[in-house]
Amino acid sequence: MATSSPPLDFKVHRREPELIAPAKPTPKEYKLLSDIDDQEGLRVQLPIIQFYQHSPSMYGKDPVRVLKEALAQTLVFYYPFAGRLREGPHRKLIVDCTGEGLMFIEADADVTLKQFGDALQPPFPCLEELLYDVPGSSGMLNCPLLLIQVTRLKCNGFIFALRLKYTMTDGSGITQFLSAVEEIARGRPTPSIPPVWERYLLMARDPPRVTCKHREYDEVEEALIPNDDIVHRSFFFGPMEVSTLRKLVPQHLHKSSTFELLTACLWRCRTIAIQADPEEEVRVMCIVNARSRFNPPLPLGYYGNAIAYPVEVAQSGKVCQNPLVYSIELVKQAKNAVTEEYMKSVADLMVIKGRPKFSLAKSYLVSDATRFRLRDIDYGWGKAVYGGPALGVVASFLIPFKNKKGVEGIVVPIRLPAQAMKIFVKELEGMLKEKPSERKSTIISSSL
Repeated sequence: MATSSPPLDFKVHRREPELIAPAKPTPKEYKLLSDIDDQEGLRVQLPIIQFYQHSPSMYGKDPVRVLKEALAQTLVFYYPFAGRLREGPHRKLIVDCTGEGLMFIEADADVTLKQFGDALQPPFPCLEELLYDVPGSSGMLNCPLLLIQVTRLKCNGFIFALRLKYTMTDGSGITQFLSAVEEIARGRPTPSIPPVWERYLLMARDPPRVTCKHREYDEVEEALIPNDDIVHRSFFFGPMEVSTLRKLVPQHLHKSSTFELLTACLWRCRTIAIQADPEEEVRVMCIVNARSRFNPPLPLGYYGNAIAYPVEVAQSGKVCQNPLVYSIELVKQAKNAVTEEYMKSVADLMVIKGRPKFSLAKSYLVSDATRFRLRDIDYGWGKAVYGGPALGVVASFLIPFKNKKGVEGIVVPIRLPAQAMKIFVKELEGMLKEKPSERKSTIISSSL
């Protein structure tokens, strides 16, 4: 069953926050965000974290100095990140390219990477110390667009933590930015993929017209759950677990993606666990990268938000009582709904309805973080031991992960009320009963 790690307590010494400006003069101009970028649901902060081991080949190199210099050079190419957001008429967000810079914190912690345990996955202990919320920095308007903290560890490893304003870029976009930092930190003069702004590609049409169904923006009433009753657990799916689940679906669905299979499985277990009325509607919502859904595809290097939140709706009883194939088909339908026309329709809806927020009520929201490849970014010290979301509060992220046995797979953080979590665990273990030897290792960590 799940095991609880003892709480990790350590001290972090931080220097005063500073602004890192572009290393060279950059254009002073205003840039409009797209109508996908500035929707209400993306006016939030997104934390990302990477853990790095000590590398003997980098002896004498200070990660703080290396990364500060690389960030300043990278901002020459990604200069909008050095600006500030303003709000224009009709709540339209605009980047004022002031060149002021991103906010940077240098820190040291009296802890080693090993003390974090063999299984690094969210939620991380003392995250507020590793990504300090500088007073006055978290507003959406008139504040730094990126907050970065680099924390040296006692073992000579380090932690790179970043908080971004989601309106500026999505997971693919921030990975592109950090890949540019990686290249410049390792001596390349320019990014191999030049950044592309061109946010006009996802602006509303004139006149705007909603041509697709967008139930993700329905107003749905949600039952309040006390925060003190919420349990966080992470579940590991290696090749054996995925193979076991694949055997539960008909032959024609054996080629379903791992994302589709795991999302359907977890949604079904979650729906059973929350014990909703059989007639009540429940939702599965997928975050879909739409870059390749355009004809022609969006330009290589486009780092704006090009994501959609398609949703499928079903009665709770049908999700619980039908076999897994039912849930997989709904997940596939949600993903396949996203087309170029769908994205244009979303942009138009934003303008017509005042940039509403997508509804998370009664929804299981899933994002495939395996495609971000944040763990592969190497600033010179090797690939990250962990690279991905720092929190899994709103969405369940599918995160690439290597367990303590060295098995590569996917870890998924889940949060549920305590009693619902017990039912969830029982249902998931039941689905994996064909591999009883693997059941106990499926649940790899928990914290209350």
